[in-house]
Amino acid sequence: MGIPLSSNEAAGRRALRIMMPRLALLTIAACALYAQPKGGPATLTSDVKQSYNGIKNLLLAAAEEMPESGYTFQPTPEERSFGGWVAHVADAQAGSCSGINGNRENLGAAQMTSKADLVAALKKSFEICDMAYEATTEANANEPVQSFRGPTPRLAALYGNIAHDQECYGTMAVYLRLQKLVPPSSQGRGGRGKKK
Repeated sequence: MGIPLSSNEAAGRRALRIMMPRLALLTIAACALYAQPKGGPATLTSDVKQSYNGIKNLLLAAAEEMPESGYTFQPTPEERSFGGWVAHVADAQAGSCSGINGNRENLGAAQMTSKADLVAALKKSFEICDMAYEATTEANANEPVQSFRGPTPRLAALYGNIAHDQECYGTMAVYLRLQKLVPPSSQGRGGRGKKK
C-alpha cells in the first residue's frame, strides 16, 4: 500500500484520469486537421496541371541557363547535343499536345541550331501544351484523344507528356552539370557549380 492521499490529491488524480484521454483525442484530431491539404481535396486534373507547370518551369530555366556555346555540347558522339534535347522536347510536345487539341502540329525545331530559335520553339510548344492542360476538366479527363499510341484517355496522354518531359530534363540537367552549371532543380539547395 502507499501513503494515503489527501482528498485534494485524490480528486486531482481522478480528474487527470478523466481528462488525459480527452486531451489525447483532441491532440490527435488537431494533428489530423492540420495535415489536411489546403484549398479542398486534390483532383487528378489539378495534379496533372501542377505537375506540368513544375516541369515546364524547369525545362525553360534549363534552356535559358545553358549558354549559346553549350547548345552544341554532346558528351559523346552518339548522344544528342544539348540543343538537340531542347529541339526534341519542343517537337515532341508540340506533336503530342496539338494532337490532344485536335490539330497535330510540327514546329520543325530539329532543324534549328541557335539558342534563340530553340528557346522560341520550346516556348511555342508550351503555348500549345498550355491549351491542352487548361482545357482538361474532370468531365473530359477520360475522353479519348489522339496520341502517338493511338486513342488514349486525355489524362493518360497528358501524364505521358509530363513523363517524357521529366526524362528529357534529367538528361539536360546532366549536360548542365558537365558544363559546370547548376541545374534549376538544384539551385538554392547547395548544388555545386557555377550559377548563371
